[in-house]
Amino acid sequence: MLLFPNNCANEITLEANPEDLSFEKICAYKSLGINRISIGVESLNETDLKTIRRTHTAHQAIKAIEESKRAGIDNISIDLMYDLPNQTIESWEKTVQLATKLPITHLSLYNMTIEEPSYYFKHRDKITAQMPQDEDSLTMLNYAVDELESSGLKRYEISAFCRDGLISNHNIGYWIGRPFIGLGPSAWSYCNGERYRNIGNLKKWIEEIENNKPTIDYTEKLDYPNNINELFAIRLRLIDGADIKDFPSLSDETMSKLEKMVVENYLSKQGSSFSLTKMGRLFYNDVASEIV
Repeated sequence: MLLFPNNCANEITLEANPEDLSFEKICAYKSLGINRISIGVESLNETDLKTIRRTHTAHQAIKAIEESKRAGIDNISIDLMYDLPNQTIESWEKTVQLATKLPITHLSLYNMTIEEPSYYFKHRDKITAQMPQDEDSLTMLNYAVDELESSGLKRYEISAFCRDGLISNHNIGYWIGRPFIGLGPSAWSYCNGERYRNIGNLKKWIEEIENNKPTIDYTEKLDYPNNINELFAIRLRLIDGADIKDFPSLSDETMSKLEKMVVENYLSKQGSSFSLTKMGRLFYNDVASEIV
C-alpha cells in the first residue's frame, strides 16, 4: 500500500511485510520515487512471531531492513508489538535491544488488542488468559520507551518514535485532523469532517466499481461539539499536546473537563496548551473518552 502525504516531495512511503521484500524489489521501488519504507516487523523473537501467526522470521525481518538500507532507502520505519500471549519481559527486552541496533529512523510501538472478527477474537478467552499481567505490560512499555529514547529515537506521539526529526508525515496527518483519501477495499478516508470506509470484500468492491455503484459501506460525521472534542482528543496523542488557540470553539463544559484532568494529573497545562502527563499517556483512552 502506498501512502501519499501532502508533502509528497519529502516523503513517499511503501508499507510492506518482511517476506515480501527483496533487494531487487526495493531497488525497483526506489527507482519509482519511494524514499521511505514501513516494515511490519512486529517482533524479533521467533516464538512470539509464531504466536501471532506471522509468516516471516526474525531473520527475514532483519534482512528486509538491512537490504532496504543497502538499496539506498535512508528512512526506514518498523512496527513492534508487546502484550503478546506468553510473551516474557526478557524476550521483549531482546527484541527492543535488537531493534535499536538496526538502521531504522522510525518505530511504531503497539500493544496487542483483540478486535472482532479476527482469529484472536474467536479465541479471546484463551488468548486473554495468556497475555502478560498489567504490571508486566507496564514494565515492557517503560523499558521500550527508555531504551528507544536512549538510542536516539525520540517519542513524538504516544505510539511513535523517530530519529533526527524524521516523523511520519503520513501518520501525523491523523493526529492533526488533516484530510486524506484512502484507495482500495477497506480503505478509510477523512474529508470535510466526514470519515468513510470502502467495502472490505475485494470481489464485491470490484463488482461495485464495474457496475458504477458506490464502494462506501460506512460513513460518520459528528455534530458539534463532538466533532471539535474528537479532534482535540486526537491531537493530544502528540507529545507536544494541543493548543486551545487552535480550537476556539471548545465549549465551556469541555474546558472544565480539561481543567479537572489537570488537577487529577492526567493532563498538564502550560500557557494555552494541554498535554498528557506520564500517567495520562498510560490512560489515554480514558482521557479521550472523557473529552469526547
